[in-house]
Amino acid sequence: MSAPRIVVGVSGGVDSSVAALRLVQQGEPVAGLFMQNWADDGSGECRAEEDRRDAVAVCGKLGIPFHFRDFSSEYWAGVFEHFLAEYAAGRTPNPDVLCNREVKFKHFLDAARELGAERIATGHYARIDQHGGQWRLLRGADRSKDQSYFLHQLGQEQLAATLFPIGELEKTDLRRIAREAGLPTHAKKDSTGICFIGERDFRQFLGHYLPAREGEIRDPQDRPIARHPGVFYFTLGQREGLNIGGVRGRPAAPWYVVGKDVANNILYVDQDHDSPWLQSARLLTEDAHWVAGSAPGRVFECTAQTRYRQPDEPCTVTVQDDGRLSVRFDRPQRAVTPGQSLVLYDGQSCLGGAVIASTDAPLERRLGNPFSSLETT
Repeated sequence: MSAPRIVVGVSGGVDSSVAALRLVQQGEPVAGLFMQNWADDGSGECRAEEDRRDAVAVCGKLGIPFHFRDFSSEYWAGVFEHFLAEYAAGRTPNPDVLCNREVKFKHFLDAARELGAERIATGHYARIDQHGGQWRLLRGADRSKDQSYFLHQLGQEQLAATLFPIGELEKTDLRRIAREAGLPTHAKKDSTGICFIGERDFRQFLGHYLPAREGEIRDPQDRPIARHPGVFYFTLGQREGLNIGGVRGRPAAPWYVVGKDVANNILYVDQDHDSPWLQSARLLTEDAHWVAGSAPGRVFECTAQTRYRQPDEPCTVTVQDDGRLSVRFDRPQRAVTPGQSLVLYDGQSCLGGAVIASTDAPLERRLGNPFSSLETT
């Protein structure tokens, strides 16, 4: 059997199924490869085996070879250990970004080349083109499904070797195509969240790796409100799971996480969804990654997202001498969270991004983050 020109990452979902279908319809020599990224931990909650069977069925329907690779050890070292370290530090990581960089567009690409392929393809809602001699990462045509946010760590080498066959499609059209082609995944529900957590309670899962340490919940004036099971279980802006009952002298209104003092194991809450304690206009990042290989300039204007599916927010970016970014937004942002990704855009083009290190939110500054020590724009 001749080597495939393109290896498609078949996940057992409808998106990757249609990606493979479209390449087959174009007459490309294609093979499918299923990646196992999480070793079974005995809970039976991860859907990897069901997804693998669906991927096999799709490849059978399309008449293309099926391959399997176990990347669970690479995932543990490249993604999960970082995930745990970030939560232990009180930050909120985004493992999907790391998984794309460390597994799907690194180990998967290497595996495809070992099979003799020139390129890989995935079912991501994103697009790639060339402009001015450089590869560009563009938003998916379906803005509500656009996944360029999770792909911002890709560079020129990966984009040159990657295809996104469904990037031009709307989700409704994609399901229709899958149904008309008789793909066994056409009605399969989209997966959400992280495979290694699955349908489990997040706090219970994290507790297996980070033992809980109970502490105080306080309001921003340091008045005791309740108790919490561990600050790393919570993220900024979170409402669910606080279990705060009626508090004497306080209105019967929801409480929101507005800050975390990890060193002293204190969780701060307020009752205003748009609490001033959650607002920040500036942030600092860790080292930035640029899709083009370098920044557009030392100081430039663009739009940004500090979380997935957030509307574009205008901002001014200053690239520090050490590669980190100082960012000023045109208007204050709610619940910008250290550990999450800042992703920058010029229209449809994803410029790159970086992990958020700190913000000028009032509690962060009071707790002594490094923001005030750096010159900002």
